[in-house]
Amino acid sequence: MSTTATLKGIELRRLRLPLVAPFRTSFGTQTTKDVVILRAVTSEAEGWGECVAAPHPLYASEYVEAAMTTLREFLVPALRDLPHVDVNLVAPALARFRGHRMSKAALEMAVWDAELRGLGVPLSRALGAVATSVPAGVSVSIMDTLDELVTAVGAYLADGYRRIKLKIEPGWDVSAVAAVREAFGDVALQVDANTAYTLADVDQLRRLDEFGLLLIEQPMAEEDVLGHAELARHLRTPICLDESITSARAAADAIRLGACRVVNIKAGRVGGYLEARRVHDVCRAHDVPVWCGGMVETGLGRAANAALAALPGMLLPGDVSASSRFYRQDITPPLELQGGFMPVPTGPGLGVEPDPEILESVTVHTEWLPLG
Repeated sequence: MSTTATLKGIELRRLRLPLVAPFRTSFGTQTTKDVVILRAVTSEAEGWGECVAAPHPLYASEYVEAAMTTLREFLVPALRDLPHVDVNLVAPALARFRGHRMSKAALEMAVWDAELRGLGVPLSRALGAVATSVPAGVSVSIMDTLDELVTAVGAYLADGYRRIKLKIEPGWDVSAVAAVREAFGDVALQVDANTAYTLADVDQLRRLDEFGLLLIEQPMAEEDVLGHAELARHLRTPICLDESITSARAAADAIRLGACRVVNIKAGRVGGYLEARRVHDVCRAHDVPVWCGGMVETGLGRAANAALAALPGMLLPGDVSASSRFYRQDITPPLELQGGFMPVPTGPGLGVEPDPEILESVTVHTEWLPLG
């Protein structure tokens, strides 16, 4: 695939979308989605990207306001000298800037979407996807009562979700898992700690072994890979790393150290969908199952994640939930489940684009950064 298109500029938009219900994790409670999206304009097409940075630096060091500044002042100007639109040139052009993977991923996504739309090629085909639909899992937030949790899980199962992921933290872990197991039996179930524990909690975490979980995701701090390797020696439940996996190299190191038996891939966290595919390839070479994590994306990021989740090493259901899981009105036509599976978009690029009227109604800031 090749194109002679040139990059004319990038539009930055900041949006605020209300969520259908509060989403609580060990980091805090989210009631709105504050998000930066990008529109890449080339001489042949337009493409869209989504930055998964949150409003505050809690899940990761990046956050929305900083992403806007980083994109405006450093990353977008770095693409000014690209000879033509080619996604493979984006990461090298941005490499001199340390970190800021979520911002880099959004910019790469927008450029690649524009490139693929110009060529008439779906993102799924460009990534090497092998499935036309992917099993959908859903992430269930921490709630006020166990009864509320059981009711929510029952509704998600009725919607057809193939896997339930419970957010946990100290004080909301064993009891929550036990309640779901008692209510729904042998449903595919996993938990996500979002770094809320330490090695001092090993006895509490070991209690989760009796419930036959698929995995326990990121129990300890992002930097504590050796601690995860030590914890793994005490648990039967497989440890899955999320925040710790920032690149293909980080994945290879964690696997070699025995810190995880499963990997969650988030394109924004590793710097883009090209690097996400490299993480997938490393894990597949080591026979480590991977799955696609979610970060409350709009339909733009959700469509891209569906394409990523269709790669051959994605052996577990990902967080590719329906638009209606988080939004009453997504900025794109809603992506919804079909029999517990999310169809992989087949149109060029992401296969979806924002509705102009809806997009305008949730936009709180727009700026144009010319390049051509």
